[in-house]
Amino acid sequence: MRFLIVLIFLLGYHSTSAQLFSKEKVLNKENFDKPRWSWGYFLGSNVYDFQIKYRDEMQDIEVEKSPSFNVGLIGNLRINDYLDLRLEPGVVFSNRTLAFQNFDNENDRIREVNSTYIHIPLLLKFSSKRINNFKPFMVGGASISHNLSSNEDNPQDNSAGQFRLKTQNYYYEVGFGIDFYFDYFKFTPSIRGVFGMTDELVRDEDPNSPWTSNIESLKTRGIFINFTFQ
Repeated sequence: MRFLIVLIFLLGYHSTSAQLFSKEKVLNKENFDKPRWSWGYFLGSNVYDFQIKYRDEMQDIEVEKSPSFNVGLIGNLRINDYLDLRLEPGVVFSNRTLAFQNFDNENDRIREVNSTYIHIPLLLKFSSKRINNFKPFMVGGASISHNLSSNEDNPQDNSAGQFRLKTQNYYYEVGFGIDFYFDYFKFTPSIRGVFGMTDELVRDEDPNSPWTSNIESLKTRGIFINFTFQ
């Protein structure tokens, strides 16, 4: 993930420097952004985490994060030269491991949370004026996801080794990126933060459960690095 962030920075720095200081002014895909509707797809990587709020001060639950990937489609509605409305439905895979420090037995202490989300963000894209063949932008909005691996309706809980999450969740998202215009397509690397607005935890039947009783809320947060092709 750090390598991808550095790669995006270096790519952006190299291209913007070349565009700003070069006398070359030939515009690639000069009218690319003029149509009212445009389409594309994205490939990317993500790291999901949990933001955990506790009822009482006790040993924290450790969250081990693993990079995973996401893929999806883009529908873009041009509002004006500087503002677009985007719908980006996709599939997001996420891998997290929770370690409950109040257990010595590993079967009770470790819970694997492997999730597959149908993720649907609705975003506003705020772009700067195009400079030769690149255009920086910021993006923000809200999203909804459907967790196909939630186990929300599973009658078994942590006493049987099942850590459960709610199926439907809501988020807000903010990020930035750069559009690069090439001869035949537009390429866009971007970084976006995803922040859960709703408590995702399905609590155990036992109100004194050592796994869930001290958790006031559990929300997803994460980072997306996407590479978009249009």
